[in-house]
Amino acid sequence: MDFPSSLVQKAVDEIAQLPGIGRRSALRLVLHLLRQPKDFSERLSAAIATLRQEVRYCTICHNISDAEICSICVNPYRDESIICVVEDVRDVMAIEVTGQFKGRFHVLGGKISPVEGIGPDQLTIDALVNRVKEGCVKEIIFALGSTMEGDTTNYYIFKKLSAFPLTFSAISRGIGVGDELEYADELTLGRSISQRIPFEISMKN
Repeated sequence: MDFPSSLVQKAVDEIAQLPGIGRRSALRLVLHLLRQPKDFSERLSAAIATLRQEVRYCTICHNISDAEICSICVNPYRDESIICVVEDVRDVMAIEVTGQFKGRFHVLGGKISPVEGIGPDQLTIDALVNRVKEGCVKEIIFALGSTMEGDTTNYYIFKKLSAFPLTFSAISRGIGVGDELEYADELTLGRSISQRIPFEISMKN
């Protein structure tokens, strides 16, 4: 693809590195930006710079936050005895939209995947164990996608925490096998949370 400007090419090269955006889509975005008022681009670049400089990860649950502790963890009306374990921040957002869950979360930051070189030490599993050791947690809900990696991660955490007096449950199989939470519709995901099943039973399905 030939570009009339090296500046346009550089912008396309950078934007094309974003997930799901090819070079043609990147070019459309660049040309769109050029058609906008100058202050639009300035606000956009300032927002991205601020995002990178100031966004944090909650020191308790590892959700994205503007402060040291996220709004969910500081909310006194959330049930701290129930922790929903999810893969990443997108899953927190997906579950929150349903309005069916009033407990708290723990974001792992991924799933165990030997093929991709991701082991337990690269996830926030130890932080989850420490939360359980504090003694307030009564139930762990596994809400990872129904994939081989998700099931492996669930089972690893289950074995890691099996010595504690906990109830283990998993979202019901309203979420299809192999599906990711972020793509589930609100109704299905909400029912999967509210109609969760014992983890031991979910492993047999």
